[in-house]
Amino acid sequence: MNEIRVLSDSEKNWAMFCHLTAFAGFFFPFGGIIGPLICWLSKKDESQWVDQNGKASLNFQLSLLLYIVLAIPLCFIIIGIPIVMFIGLLKVVCIIVGSIKAAKGEEFKYPLAIPFIQ
Repeated sequence: MNEIRVLSDSEKNWAMFCHLTAFAGFFFPFGGIIGPLICWLSKKDESQWVDQNGKASLNFQLSLLLYIVLAIPLCFIIIGIPIVMFIGLLKVVCIIVGSIKAAKGEEFKYPLAIPFIQ
């Protein structure tokens, strides 16, 4: 039987920060990975909710990094430019939606995320 657990405000906030810190990638190289990694590592042992959201955020950011690396050579034949733009837009939208859902205590599955971290 599934056990229903009430999440504390602290757990919800830390889970939300695991998603929001990915915006650091727009300001610092690899900030989109380092920010969620720091949040996740600092609270993963204290909360299963933070652990779950931190892994989801990291997996999504690592997946996007891989997709960008693969799309950059395609920019030389023009098709890569819309792909890179789509990935950037997807990143912004998913970070916002993931943050809001984590703050509400709702689960969010990132699209196109490869589960690197189990």
